[in-house]
Amino acid sequence: MILIGLGANLPSVSHGAPRQTLEAALIALEGHQIKVSNRSRWYTTAPVPVSDQPHFVNIVVSVTTNLAAGALLQALHHVEDTFGRVREARNAARVLDIDLLDYNGLISLEWPVLPHPRMDQRAFVLVPLRDIVPDWVHPATGRGIDALLAEASDLSGVELLDDEITTR
Repeated sequence: MILIGLGANLPSVSHGAPRQTLEAALIALEGHQIKVSNRSRWYTTAPVPVSDQPHFVNIVVSVTTNLAAGALLQALHHVEDTFGRVREARNAARVLDIDLLDYNGLISLEWPVLPHPRMDQRAFVLVPLRDIVPDWVHPATGRGIDALLAEASDLSGVELLDDEITTR
């Protein structure tokens, strides 16, 4: 299973508020041979690390594609770029952030690093991920999502925005 996390906390000039930007990004993925097969509910999440920047809107999706992991990550970066993503500082506010979380359980310490580093520590990834893959197991550690969530320190910063889970 291929899993992607999307987040935004700044409005985009062309798409508006973060949620609308993320919805447009999901559509844009299809132009890159990436088909969304399942998606989580929408969540608002506090910035990590804690800062005074706006809260994020986050979602996790499963996708199908014929792209290899590296080509997929390049396509995700291209979508970010076309939406106006500027990479200035780590953990900065952003118009769009798309992360390749898991690529069919592949473990790689070279580019692209998989599974995504720190995803197992981030409630803003794990909570929506549990919506669509409640039995997901971290490929490198073998730990289940509930065990990982039990140790996540930022759970209080994750709030449900929309109760609808969409399966395509």
